[in-house]
Amino acid sequence: MEQYTYLLINLCSLLVPFILSFESRIAYYNKWKFLFPAMTATAVFFIVWDSIFTANGVWGFNPKFVTGISVFNLPLEEILFFFSIPYSSIFTYEALGLIQKYKVGNHQIVSVAILIICIAGVILFHDKAYTFYTCLFLGIFLLLQILWIKGEYMSRFYAAYLVILIPFSIVNGLLTGSWIGEPVVWYNNAENLSIRFLTIPVEDVFYGMLMLMMSVSIYEGLKMKKRL
Repeated sequence: MEQYTYLLINLCSLLVPFILSFESRIAYYNKWKFLFPAMTATAVFFIVWDSIFTANGVWGFNPKFVTGISVFNLPLEEILFFFSIPYSSIFTYEALGLIQKYKVGNHQIVSVAILIICIAGVILFHDKAYTFYTCLFLGIFLLLQILWIKGEYMSRFYAAYLVILIPFSIVNGLLTGSWIGEPVVWYNNAENLSIRFLTIPVEDVFYGMLMLMMSVSIYEGLKMKKRL
């Protein structure tokens, strides 16, 4: 059964959000026509990035915990990760959207503050691939948000991300070996800051933010286009 560990983590991440997708107030299933293109576009970017980093030893996968089916030199379970986590996270974002006051006061200030952190990461840690590219890509996307997209939904996104970090940390904790003895996904510490919460690299917080910010931005963009 060990070889199904990563697959089961994906399925468990999806279970409750999928069941609640048909709850009448959220009606998440009605938004699938926006959700699936958004997740797919984001997944393509992250799969290419993931495949390159895997090939270069920035991170890798414990063969004990995957089925052995590979796509683009990645375990099938890793591909599924880029759909299961955004599906569940955007469900949380939508559910929290029912609470009118659940948002940050000025999302532009938050974006600029995170952008400054990203710029510092790019300058100071150019020799650490995971840190550098995570800061670079998140910084670029934040610039697009600040200067071009200017999505008002970012107030809800940042507030929701604080909540999403709780289940995200549980899933990442499992994947990096916090409670199962060995990691499903291992990281080369020469390519990151070696700062970890439990067993989770600190870069994962920003990596996850970028993945979900991209997904939500495309998702909200498609919804807006439909309304026009």
